[in-house]
Amino acid sequence: MILESAQLCVKPGREAAFESAMRAARPLIAATPGFRGIEVRRCIEVGNKYLLLVWWDRLEDHTEGFRGSDRYQDWRARLHDFYDPFPTVEHFGPPIHGAAGPGPS
Repeated sequence: MILESAQLCVKPGREAAFESAMRAARPLIAATPGFRGIEVRRCIEVGNKYLLLVWWDRLEDHTEGFRGSDRYQDWRARLHDFYDPFPTVEHFGPPIHGAAGPGPS
C-alpha cells in the first residue's frame, strides 16, 4: 500500500470554507479504483496548516487513475484556490519498522 502525503497551507481566514470544501470533495477521490482511505488533520500549532494523508493500492492509482480523471479536475476546481503556497505531494512505501498505525479511514 502507498501513502500519499501533503502539507496544505490554507490562506488565513479560509479554514472553515476549506474544511467544508474538503468534505464535499471527498467522494471525488473515494470513487477512484485503488483508493483505500483519506485523512485530513488540522495542525495544532499552526491553525491554517493541514496534513493530507491518502492511502492507495499503487502509486499509479493516484498519479494516473485519479489525476488523469475528470473527478480530479473537479477536485482542483474545489480545493486548489485555498492553498498558498501550493503543496508538494509525496508518496511513501510500506512501514519499515513497527506496527502499522490506525491507517485509512
